[in-house]
Amino acid sequence: MNDFTNYPVTLVLIAANVLISLMAFNNQDLYSKTIMWPYGVKRYNQFYRFITSGFIHADYVHLFFNMFTLFFFGQVVEQYFKGLELGGAIAYLALYFLGLIASDLPTYLKQKDNYNYHCLGASGAVSAVVFAAIVFNPWGRIYLYGALGISAALYAVLYIVYCVSMSRRGGDHINHDAHLWGSLFGLGFTITLIAAIQPGLFEYILEQLKNPSLFGR
Repeated sequence: MNDFTNYPVTLVLIAANVLISLMAFNNQDLYSKTIMWPYGVKRYNQFYRFITSGFIHADYVHLFFNMFTLFFFGQVVEQYFKGLELGGAIAYLALYFLGLIASDLPTYLKQKDNYNYHCLGASGAVSAVVFAAIVFNPWGRIYLYGALGISAALYAVLYIVYCVSMSRRGGDHINHDAHLWGSLFGLGFTITLIAAIQPGLFEYILEQLKNPSLFGR
């Protein structure tokens, strides 16, 4: 039986995302005040949008996909950070919230003078969590659409390709660039954390990398 007490931070983050997103679906004023608006950040110093925009979503599918991913990868990272003494809940929250900010910074710099640009979603933070998990188990098996099993490392490559492709296509309020930059931040943050607190873990990680498996195990 799943013990939810092992990953309380993940559950709180999911609950906050669901609650705020549902409220914003039915409240245009809340939606407009929380969405990422680079022009507003620059012109009116609305820096809070770096955080609030990560707790609202474009629609139910967008919300479900992000929370489904956060549930499975978040609990893994939360337990790794706690069990391996990598800062526990504090480090996990830092990964999540700094991932939100870092993933939106490139978009902010690119769109800060564009009055009409808006974006939203927890994708940057969720991507950071996904790639943090991959650091610890690069050849673990991930099932695409519940059927096709591939390794976490191969998933990471495909994910990056997808992010770049969708970013070039555009056409929605979902910040696909945030997926890419959140992923890179998650990798960098986790590697830096390990180097600073538990450098001995690199030996284990390198041993994992020596035995590749494209379809995971």
